[in-house]
Amino acid sequence: MWNARGNGNGNRIGNGNVDNLLSKEGEAVTVAIDKDKSSQYALKWAVDNLLSKGQTVTLIHVKQRPASIPTPMGNHVAVSDVNDGVAKAFKTQVDNQAKELFLPFRAFCTRKDIKCNEVIMEDVDVAKVICDFVKANLIEALVVGASSRNSFVKRFKATDVPTSLSKGAPEFCSVYVISKGKISSVRSATAPVPNPPPRPLPNQSIPVIPTQVDARPMQNNSTRDTDISFVSSGRPSTERMQPYPSDNQESGPRLSYGSDTDNRSSFGSAFSASRSPDHNFAHGYSSGSESASMSWSSSQNQEEVEAEMRRLKQELKQTMEMYSTACKEALTAKQKAMELHRWKIEEQRRLEQAQLAEEAALAIAEKEKAKTKAAIEAAEAAQRIAELEAQKRMNAEMKALKESEEKKKVLDVLAQSDIRYRKYTIEEIESATENFSNSRKIGEGGYGPVFKCFLDHTPVAVKVLRPDAAQGRSQFQQEVEVLSCIRHPNMVLLLGACPEYGCLVYEYMANGSLEDRLFRRGNTPVLPWQVRFRIAAEIGTGLLFLHQTKPEPLVHRDLKPANILLDRNFVSKISDVGLARLVPPSVANSVTQYRMTSTAGTFCYIDPEYQQTGMLGIKSDIYSIGIMLLQMITAKPPMGLTHHVERAIERGTFAEMVDQSVTDWPLEDAMKFAKLALKCAELRRKDRPDLKTVVLPELNRLRILAEENMPSSVMMMGTGTPRVSPSHSQVSSSSQVSS
Repeated sequence: MWNARGNGNGNRIGNGNVDNLLSKEGEAVTVAIDKDKSSQYALKWAVDNLLSKGQTVTLIHVKQRPASIPTPMGNHVAVSDVNDGVAKAFKTQVDNQAKELFLPFRAFCTRKDIKCNEVIMEDVDVAKVICDFVKANLIEALVVGASSRNSFVKRFKATDVPTSLSKGAPEFCSVYVISKGKISSVRSATAPVPNPPPRPLPNQSIPVIPTQVDARPMQNNSTRDTDISFVSSGRPSTERMQPYPSDNQESGPRLSYGSDTDNRSSFGSAFSASRSPDHNFAHGYSSGSESASMSWSSSQNQEEVEAEMRRLKQELKQTMEMYSTACKEALTAKQKAMELHRWKIEEQRRLEQAQLAEEAALAIAEKEKAKTKAAIEAAEAAQRIAELEAQKRMNAEMKALKESEEKKKVLDVLAQSDIRYRKYTIEEIESATENFSNSRKIGEGGYGPVFKCFLDHTPVAVKVLRPDAAQGRSQFQQEVEVLSCIRHPNMVLLLGACPEYGCLVYEYMANGSLEDRLFRRGNTPVLPWQVRFRIAAEIGTGLLFLHQTKPEPLVHRDLKPANILLDRNFVSKISDVGLARLVPPSVANSVTQYRMTSTAGTFCYIDPEYQQTGMLGIKSDIYSIGIMLLQMITAKPPMGLTHHVERAIERGTFAEMVDQSVTDWPLEDAMKFAKLALKCAELRRKDRPDLKTVVLPELNRLRILAEENMPSSVMMMGTGTPRVSPSHSQVSSSSQVSS
């Protein structure tokens, strides 16, 4: 909707002011404005580039005629279907909204010392009515903001007003389309401005050229009209003359001008003119005007008329400026009076508030004094209570210390009388190990040294707690508790212990650890792939036994090849359960895991999620067994092993990743074995497969395949004396990681 209003100085445009647009020095400039921001850019550009201080700019805004009126229920009713009162009230509301549109533009012109005329027009075709206005008033420069998708195009659908203005404007008018403060397009004038119509004499009425635009249908007749309103200071015009009927009973466009009794001496009375499109412009003159013009011409020559017109023009200009200044001063005085009144009211309010605040402060001071007294009394009482509590706490600590000492004594007595395992004296162990001779030493672990000896005429391995071993005593107790209560073919057998000195007595495993055999330490023979598949199934079976322990599952937390021991027949057994932890069955297989205060295990084998969050579950062991399974087929260190195997599978070079010392790998089954291991080694616990339903069935299938393809030479590997390095058998050689 495009609109225009009275100038920013408060002047009302009466009869003759449309013609005044042609009498400004320099070219006549008009800016088409709307509610979007592009109109602000257009006016600013016009002021900066086309206008100078003191000049006048015409602001024009066209509002569309509403075809329907919204109802309180959210519906729309056609204008023709409502009574005149409702239609008039709705039109008044729309007019007031249109007038408010000019406020920022008028303020901007005032700051820039630019006078402005404001014109409001109402029609359906925005571009056409603006072009008719430009043509009727001989506008030399028209400035319009560029179309905006959000406001302009959405409202007028396919109508592009700037483009239509550039095409339809008269040839003597230059059209500037402004976008964000810069010229988007220019259509320069191609013809000079035509000569304006002759100036009327001071006592003549001035005809106004109406614009020929599309009109809306009236309610009870077939007439069509276009309203053009000149308003001042946001007030609508109150006088409207009915058009003269033409021969074809169709009224032409209507023009209504605001009237102001304060300025009638300068501007003349309001008037209204109307004519049919086929009438000549000269018909607008009355016969009395013609006789007055002839009388004036007979008494004065042309030069005197022009001089008188210039004088009247100058007087009119001065009168307008004086009126504008008076309006500004009156407005300023009124604002100052209102500010003074507001300041007085504000001061009275502040004085009342200060009095109330003073009274409230006195009341608060009294309350605070009473609170302070009560607080002092409460503090004294609290101090007395604290002294009593401190005395009680000291007594409780002394009592707890005595109870702890008594409990320790009872536990020591119970440890001495525990019948779940064979008790060995330190003298028996020293005698069997020749006082822990280095010749009997077969390994060294994080727990302590391991010695081979004979007890009760049976070869055994004795693990001795090192005095400076971190958490050694707790691991000793945990291993005794676990191994003395469980029996399984794939769990190492605890034969006895010496609890006073932290010595554990195990069955002797002739072929050492799986780590020693995979890396062929001591120049031992290569493990065939059949044995490796069988060992993997045995490890899974033993681990499932731990996870199904009643009443609470056991999590090993430190599965690695060094903790898998092999007997003389290469049967694997899980050892080093000193880090095992009982997990409540309610969280053993659930997402919410058992949180530990500290993580434990060996680097590269420990569950990343457990290491980061401390959340322990039975799937923490699944990650460790996944890394161990990859080592069993590749015989490579664990660091970055999952990444290397994944890349080899993707590139088709998996055959190069398997242990090259084994020449008869079944690559297809080995590939399935590796993919299963990679699934077990997923970083996220929820992505790892279940041991009972997924992992162990596949490992048992591979064990059956291995037993079916077991050559006789492999079946006899367990016979004879194994070649085991004394320094690498039956010991967890990797250090423990605890944080």
